Amino acid sequence: MRFYETQEEPPDIKERLHRVGITNLRTVAKINWKGRVYTFIPTFEVTIDVPEDKKGIHMSRLVESITEAMSEAVEEEVMLSHTSLEELALAVIRRIEKKHRHRRAEVWIRTHLILEKTTPASGRTSLEPYDVEVGVIKEYEKLEKVLRVTVIGNTVCPHAMANNDGRTHIQRAVATLEVRTDFGEDITLEDMIEVVESSFSSPTYTLLKTMDENAVVQKMYENPKFVEDVAREILAKAKERFRGKIHVKVTSHESIHKHDVIAETWALV
Repeated sequence: MRFYETQEEPPDIKERLHRVGITNLRTVAKINWKGRVYTFIPTFEVTIDVPEDKKGIHMSRLVESITEAMSEAVEEEVMLSHTSLEELALAVIRRIEKKHRHRRAEVWIRTHLILEKTTPASGRTSLEPYDVEVGVIKEYEKLEKVLRVTVIGNTVCPHAMANNDGRTHIQRAVATLEVRTDFGEDITLEDMIEVVESSFSSPTYTLLKTMDENAVVQKMYENPKFVEDVAREILAKAKERFRGKIHVKVTSHESIHKHDVIAETWALV
């Protein structure tokens, strides 16, 4: 039976499209990092550009590229697993290059990273989830990556503390740190998370015994910060450790207001 390649026909309107592809594709991935295998259930977005003379792309080929890259990652020899999410994204791009003509390709992976943390007083192990996103962008021979982490912490208001005999309000804060840089730069998501988490009044924890709760509260009151302070500290620490375009956004979910507060900044290092 003959199938018509309608995607290869010229379109009625000849304009280049910069990003065409699939999004919200969920699958399984294995990453071998420092000898330990991590299993993720990431969500993919994969796009390429479409030239003026081509009606569309073969969407199934993008899915095939992801599937084939995943197959490489779960071979019997664990050491053949991809060593990072960005390496996995690049493997998908390499597969796409064999199947589709394009000048620009992007692969974005969103997932959760679970890290073991030790509670501040009892020393218990608490499994902490973090939202992370990795993007790899290849245009001609230029290859760059985007690493993004979102971390939950808390803040204590120094203004209320100074004007209320040491009593104050606290709030949960959410900070996102993004670094856009050359693919070869050695930056880990774990290091980015540490930069953000250490910039709050105190980290938050999934598991806290009473002695841990006391320790967190004490640390918060010893370290009062505005949302602006948190954003500045994240940026300063990131500039010391990472190279590239750095973007920081912090949202404070206010406890005594009906609105939230944000602080945002960026720099090129």
